[in-house]
Amino acid sequence: MTAAAALLLAVALDLACGEPPAAVHPVVWMGSAIHALKRRAPRGGRAAELLFGALMALAVPCVFAALGAFVAAQIAPHPVLGVALSGLLLKPTFALRALRDAAFGVRDALAAGDVPAARGALRSLCSRDPSELDEPALVAASVESVAENASDSFVAPLFYFALFGLPGALFYRAVNTLDAMIGYHGRYEYLGKASARLDDALNVVPARLTALLLLAAGWLRGADARRGLLVLRRDGGRTESPNAGRPMAAMAGLLRVELEKRGHYRLGDAIEPLRREHIDEACRIVALAALLFAGLAAAALAATSLGQELWR
Repeated sequence: MTAAAALLLAVALDLACGEPPAAVHPVVWMGSAIHALKRRAPRGGRAAELLFGALMALAVPCVFAALGAFVAAQIAPHPVLGVALSGLLLKPTFALRALRDAAFGVRDALAAGDVPAARGALRSLCSRDPSELDEPALVAASVESVAENASDSFVAPLFYFALFGLPGALFYRAVNTLDAMIGYHGRYEYLGKASARLDDALNVVPARLTALLLLAAGWLRGADARRGLLVLRRDGGRTESPNAGRPMAAMAGLLRVELEKRGHYRLGDAIEPLRREHIDEACRIVALAALLFAGLAAAALAATSLGQELWR
């Protein structure tokens, strides 16, 4: 029961308080460690960069998972303390409230007619260059990011917590942070290739689970779940990422809109024009999907714990 209670506590802390200060934020510590290793990475040789990047992709997540395992072992004999500390340490591995706040930053700037401010706010949601995006494109990018990050920033960390406890959530978050910092084309392509591939592998199940959760939440909210399923099946594999397109396509169908990243992909159908209100609805659907998953994960953990007790 301790793991289930810790999960629910972590979700409550996120909704009530948001992110902890940077000084005590494990993801900030992960970023600092990755930055320090990145400065020491070899330059100019693909093989050397690939090898160093592979070592980074294993070392950083394993170190943080080991720290999580050490803490979990120390608090295991103390149920109340265990719930409190596990909840506090699990919370920074996901960021539902921060995701909503970042999306609302774009929405509020658009509501004020300040497109340059909306472009600036979009940088908190994704790495896309917003300098040439008009209002519909800013709405599309926001909706896409909210849907995609429902997996990366919520479902996946809790999925690995449910499977492997605190070490699993920290391992996933470290891999995802590596991918965000070095796992992209360009300067760090070879250094970050192992991190990007590992992140892809870890997100195969959570991304597809997120898409199904979005469909369920959309159906509960009266969105077009049938079209959401149609677009998920038709367009979910159209993105370069093997995972990101799944929740984005589901959301496009639910909202009956077209989500396009010019030159890369086009998801859904333009049945309705993109409006800033779609950001609100996307956030509501994601929030409901997140709460559904938190409840299911907590129930599964509680049932597992109860079963173990009965078999003793």
